[in-house]
Amino acid sequence: MTRAAVFLCLVLASSAPALAQVTGPTPPAATPAPEAAPAANVVPPSFASERARRLDELYSRLREAEGARQARAIEAQIGMVIAQTGSDTADLLMARAQQAMQQRQADLALSLLDSVIDLYPASVEAWSRRATLYFARRELGRAITDIEHVLRLEPRHFGAMVGLGMMLQQLGEDKAALTVFKRAMEINPHIERVPQIIKRLQPMVDGVEL
Repeated sequence: MTRAAVFLCLVLASSAPALAQVTGPTPPAATPAPEAAPAANVVPPSFASERARRLDELYSRLREAEGARQARAIEAQIGMVIAQTGSDTADLLMARAQQAMQQRQADLALSLLDSVIDLYPASVEAWSRRATLYFARRELGRAITDIEHVLRLEPRHFGAMVGLGMMLQQLGEDKAALTVFKRAMEINPHIERVPQIIKRLQPMVDGVEL
């Protein structure tokens, strides 16, 4: 099975339950057990449950948003909820990483994100930001690996799907890219520019076997 096929399985296997759920599901990635990590690194179950409930609500509202302005506001709320870690230490490291990225200190940002991921491997935003940095550095393999972690932790992360689609295009996997782009649009029908990409890719892949 090709790497593209593996990602398609990952994206599509979660599509039905992700779209059907309205109440908070158990997060797909278990938090570290107390005996495997310091207690400070364990996300409280109540926090994880409330975050999952809030995300379900926001994704549902996003699909039903009326117009781009409302969609952008909901997207921002989703981003804020996903970025929450439940840890002051992780939040501080993430803030410093963001500052380093803004100052174009890529090596420092990567080091900080590495620390967050080592301490809090369930941090979706840390994996996502590190994937973005790897992509900017043209380290496509590492970027794709981090995207895989993002989608395992949050299967509805449409931003990660768009990024994955772009990477698959660069790898010449146009049909896989098209499938991922379409899945992203199912979750968020208001993504800019992706409909044009789909329209361009569709005639290129029609009749082509994956």
